[in-house]
Amino acid sequence: MQQIKLLLGDEAIAEGALQSGIKGVYAYPGTPSTEITEYIQHSLLSEENGIHCTWSSNEKTAMEAALGMSYAGCRSLVCMKHVGMNVAADAFVNAAMTGANGGLVVVAADDPSMHSSQNEQDSRFYGKFAMIPVLEPSTQQEAYEMVQYAFTLSEQEKLPVLLRITTRLAHSRAAVNIRTERPDIARKTVADDPSSWVLLPANAKKKNMALTAKQSHLERLSGENAFFKLTLSEQGNGKGIITCGTGYNYVMENKALEAGFHVLKIAQYPVPEEKVKDFAAQCTEILVVEDGQPFLEEQVRSIVGGGYPLRGRLTGELPRTGELNPDHVATALGMKSAPFFKIPDGIVPRPPALCQGCGHRDVYIALNKVLADYPASKVFADIGCYTLGALPPFCAIDTCVDMGASITMAKGAADAGLFPAVAVIGDSTFTHSGMTGLLDAVNDHSNITVIISDNLTTAMTGGQDSAGTNKFEAICLALGVEKEHVKVVVPLPKNMDEITATIRKEIEYQGVSVIIPRRECMQTLARKKRKALSKRNQEGTK
Repeated sequence: MQQIKLLLGDEAIAEGALQSGIKGVYAYPGTPSTEITEYIQHSLLSEENGIHCTWSSNEKTAMEAALGMSYAGCRSLVCMKHVGMNVAADAFVNAAMTGANGGLVVVAADDPSMHSSQNEQDSRFYGKFAMIPVLEPSTQQEAYEMVQYAFTLSEQEKLPVLLRITTRLAHSRAAVNIRTERPDIARKTVADDPSSWVLLPANAKKKNMALTAKQSHLERLSGENAFFKLTLSEQGNGKGIITCGTGYNYVMENKALEAGFHVLKIAQYPVPEEKVKDFAAQCTEILVVEDGQPFLEEQVRSIVGGGYPLRGRLTGELPRTGELNPDHVATALGMKSAPFFKIPDGIVPRPPALCQGCGHRDVYIALNKVLADYPASKVFADIGCYTLGALPPFCAIDTCVDMGASITMAKGAADAGLFPAVAVIGDSTFTHSGMTGLLDAVNDHSNITVIISDNLTTAMTGGQDSAGTNKFEAICLALGVEKEHVKVVVPLPKNMDEITATIRKEIEYQGVSVIIPRRECMQTLARKKRKALSKRNQEGTK
């Protein structure tokens, strides 16, 4: 039996993973991937089947835990945004060498146009680098079905599988046909071959040769799966389109087949070379339509040769950066497209801002007040809500590069003689990747002041649990920060004198000091109050 659900692409992946009999999902919150894990957390199946679904400290720990679950014979899902792949890369690439036992699927949610990210890197390159299968759905229905295929493929080929989506698919809704019956997935026995799982050079060399030899087989599978699609136009103008992911939707929205274009949809990598060659032989020229970097286009060019008329992002027919839309594709196909919507006169852009009453505001007010007396000061910040301190009215931070960089950049600047060097980092980001930088600073007795702005949650991505909540003083002391230089303050206007005095005192200390302004996020606090009120109202009606 089937039922229809209106699902985000993220939710469709989660539903497909539950259908596949996963034993655990491992993730760190990151837009646009967060809703996958949240959907599983809220599913009744998670509690009924004992599915692990708590948040991990970062993407590397998530990848490693999922690999451990695979080793133990169970299916596991790992979810992250594209920049999270950078954090997980060590374990991810080596997982291709160990291989998988229980099915292991890694979901990477890319963010073309950088709606909430520092860059728009394309995760498909990671799959190619690791030499593992990469899948790319074009619709929510495909996302649901493809994650189930991914688990089967992972166990069949004994490899992790990367499932790549983009923001447009992750955060748009569509009707998805869901099977109501859930198959009984047999658990595999625990892996017992140390030559596969102990990557000493002697073992790794053999595994590398076997993985390399397997590429032609994986390439053949890419042209044989149910999601691969070749459609020849009856109009037949001789021109062709090779597309994938959300790009396929834009091609079909522009009725490319009716206009005479042949269409080849790629849904799995490595690119099926023979299929591409056959398609190119039937076309006088080809346009490659893909969302992200020219990953597919570069490979198609290497297959058809430099003299073949191949167009796409690299040749300028499609924009080199940013996410695609139907108008981009229409223009590239030589069709008329509707003009972009014009913003009516009188509407003023509303840039993002820290919430009214947010504790980060009081931190920046106090920090700006103190640092006004230090003209050479620099503030190294990090990834989180508090990054908005770069904008007016605060204009309080000087850098923001990647998760955890605030402390280590402040350390490096202090090593170069910069004073004062201040690092501002959030509670979740600190446990994600800030602790090791603090240890380096302690070991070198670096002259930095670290502010861990603790709002008791992972606020930027919706209020998920923060791994270090109520542990930060203990963590800092364990890393070697002197007890008298670990200070906790409450960021409220009435405490401004105390906060500024604390910041000034710790800046003047010649060594590592940590200040923890702690006050709960206004949004999570409001949600808790609404939930408590709803519970009281429900109890009152009984």
